[in-house]
Amino acid sequence: MSVETITLGCRLNFAESETIARSAPAHEDWIVVNSCAVTNEALRQTRQEIRRAHRRRPGAKILVTGCAAELEPSSFTGMAGVARVVGNARKLSSLAANDVMPPAPSGFMGHVRSFVAVQTGCDHRCTFCSIWQARGPSVSLPFEAIRDAVAREIDRGAMEIVLTGVDITDYASGLGKLCEQLLAAEPRLTRLRLSSLDSVEIDDHLMGLISAEPRLMPHFHLSLQAGDDMILKRMKRRHSRADAVRTVERIKSARPDATIGADLIAGFPTEIEEMALNSLKLLDDCDVIAAHVFPFSPRPGTPAARMPQLSREIVKARGARLRQAASDRRDRWLHSLVGTRQHLLIENNGKGHTDHFAPVAIDGTVRGESGLALITGREGTMLKAAWA
Repeated sequence: MSVETITLGCRLNFAESETIARSAPAHEDWIVVNSCAVTNEALRQTRQEIRRAHRRRPGAKILVTGCAAELEPSSFTGMAGVARVVGNARKLSSLAANDVMPPAPSGFMGHVRSFVAVQTGCDHRCTFCSIWQARGPSVSLPFEAIRDAVAREIDRGAMEIVLTGVDITDYASGLGKLCEQLLAAEPRLTRLRLSSLDSVEIDDHLMGLISAEPRLMPHFHLSLQAGDDMILKRMKRRHSRADAVRTVERIKSARPDATIGADLIAGFPTEIEEMALNSLKLLDDCDVIAAHVFPFSPRPGTPAARMPQLSREIVKARGARLRQAASDRRDRWLHSLVGTRQHLLIENNGKGHTDHFAPVAIDGTVRGESGLALITGREGTMLKAAWA
């Protein structure tokens, strides 16, 4: 008997899936589908994964949990193989043999990189988003719970810790202070990485760490969403275009080698071509080398779903254009790394990432190996390397 996890969506889901799997009784055969509801496509993929899981292991019981299960439980209850549908509030104890659960979800399938949750929920009301309904208000986990979870993951072999959550920059005592405390409390923590950041919430304390702390990895993924002020206002975002550019300038000033990732939505309601081009130009203005582009998807019950919608053809076309521009920028960045020396961590199958999160393949390596490597070439989206 075993517990298999199928995880969609954010890194917080991955940490929670691992926690659920560790808590399950060993004698039961379950498949846990931890769902996402950020877009209609994510819901479709959840249903698809459930059907695939049932065909592959018809004897296993399927637990559906996560944001889609929280928002639309009835859409899963009648599916073949589904034995239980559990919302986010009870997900961590959904398969537990007892009520004693680790207070901080953590883990990522035994990989060298491990996710540790520091908070969940969101207090903001972006007009396109239903995640605040699925996750509830922002709740920060106690420092002691986070510290202990980090220690457990390092004990299990993790060499890099990624702090994750729904809105980690909203951490109660400040994300910068939390990072500083963790690095001081756990000397074995030599690689600390941050998941998606709300640029308007990056405080001076965190900026100071970006400048002075080499154990904080120099890739920062920002939740920007758009590059046009009117669209940002209609999204009910709390930053302007100029704020986003200024934040990147501050990060680059604090750490010149830092790289920037971003979430961007294409085809938001009422977006005209000029507005779409402002988002396209934001890639250059913020030096984005890793973009997650989401064609707008109206989520039921959100204000954006009631706004005048663009045709799906326009949304798809603008998404494809933005994605292609982001891909071109990334290609140029990867090409620029050929011939340089980069510090990297091998995660599995001879593959890993540089500190700046460029994917690298290097022959003759084992999981957990790290050090300085010469980037010798590139195959598609993967860099090739040899130890320096």
